[in-house]
Amino acid sequence: MKRLGLVGGIGPASTIEYYRSINEGYNRSLENPAICGENPPLIIDSINLAVAYDLAEKKAWEPFAELFINSVRTLHLAGAEIAAITANTAHIVFDAILAQSPIPLIGLVDETCKHAQSLGCKRVIVLGTAFTMGSGMYEGKCATYGIEAIVPNETDQRTIQDIIFPNLVAGKVLEHEKAVLLEIAKRLLSEHKADALVLGCTELPLAITEKDLDTVLLDTTRIHIDSILAQIL
Repeated sequence: MKRLGLVGGIGPASTIEYYRSINEGYNRSLENPAICGENPPLIIDSINLAVAYDLAEKKAWEPFAELFINSVRTLHLAGAEIAAITANTAHIVFDAILAQSPIPLIGLVDETCKHAQSLGCKRVIVLGTAFTMGSGMYEGKCATYGIEAIVPNETDQRTIQDIIFPNLVAGKVLEHEKAVLLEIAKRLLSEHKADALVLGCTELPLAITEKDLDTVLLDTTRIHIDSILAQIL
């Protein structure tokens, strides 16, 4: 089994979900797990969310990428053989990180696009941070898989951003904010006749679940975790 490294902290709530789900998935994969449970070899390097947010806000993408490159190097020095970044926004600079990574990286956006393609999705709505939605990241990557990705307008992007920060990143789901997210999602799905909704922020699954919408829900956190498990086992 490969020793996994996770770049976490961005935010802490999603990092906890990665840690919990990877451990649970590992235990399910065992034919005869120990009575007290077994854990896979895993290292987490937690980045300061405030620093990452400030760089993204300034669109200082070079130092932003360097933040994650240094984290991956730290994981490698600690013994990680393969790594993943527990945040969508970081994947804006994923190619730059991958180019300087000393170990293989499991990309969240690529894995999401592969999964969407396997389900036959043709047009998807993408919700995420304003940084992610405004970057063109999903539009470009989805296009390579024959999928059209659509993001909200700038007004809706700002509304979503103000829900993700500060509440969702802290693991707080307020009912009136959840209602706003669902209203935006339902409107865009209907307007664009889309066949799936991409939760393009690893905190969004805290607020939006499959029972909330009558559409294919592409939970990037879950898709990424499943891909990580498949590759480390």
